[in-house]
Amino acid sequence: MIILPAIDLFDKKAVRLYKGDYNNMTVYSENPIEIARDFEACGATHIHMVDLEGAKDGTTPNIDIVAQVANETSLFVEIGGGIRSMQTVEKYLSAGVGRVILGTAAVNDEAFLRTAVAKYGEKISVGADVKDGCIAIKGWLENSGVTLDDFLAKMQSIGVRNIICTDISKDGAMRGTNLALYRSLSAKYSLDITASGGVSSMNDVLELRKMQIYGAIIGKAYYTGDIDLREAVEVAK
Repeated sequence: MIILPAIDLFDKKAVRLYKGDYNNMTVYSENPIEIARDFEACGATHIHMVDLEGAKDGTTPNIDIVAQVANETSLFVEIGGGIRSMQTVEKYLSAGVGRVILGTAAVNDEAFLRTAVAKYGEKISVGADVKDGCIAIKGWLENSGVTLDDFLAKMQSIGVRNIICTDISKDGAMRGTNLALYRSLSAKYSLDITASGGVSSMNDVLELRKMQIYGAIIGKAYYTGDIDLREAVEVAK
């Protein structure tokens, strides 16, 4: 299992939201590149990055930070947040990013998703952000009305390989991740599923690894010290 420590970007700072609420934001660092270097020093091979400003308005205001991480560390960078056009996909990939994550666009613009997957294959990941059993879009602010199962079945049929599934109710809450959800999804789909939201203890990491799930994103628990990243990387192996 791959451990993907996370940096959420807002105004070129590393921040965390509580359950996706932009009004409940904690700034953890004004220098995200330093955090990325610490991830690398702890043995992480991948990093999960989200542009929270981009998620709201479809722009790339933090791309210089993302490019710096991609080019100045050995980390495999995946980035999400507001990627709604081929132009933005290409902008990130040419900046050194290894994988881009489509969220809102994967729900609202199937033609774009199909084009991106046909052209870039496994460099395209899809975010399945779940709230009350349905996919949430536009920075988690809107309910799409599409159920998680319908969505994942369609992604698999389109040829998407990598899914990042976030249980929004668990995100940043430090009360454990939704193990039952990931157990059921890994049994049902032949997708590379990354667990996101609420991975807050070594037990979470251990249980996810036992499921042989593809990856686990560690966000707030790194910043609060509840998970020792070096230990998590070792346990995940």
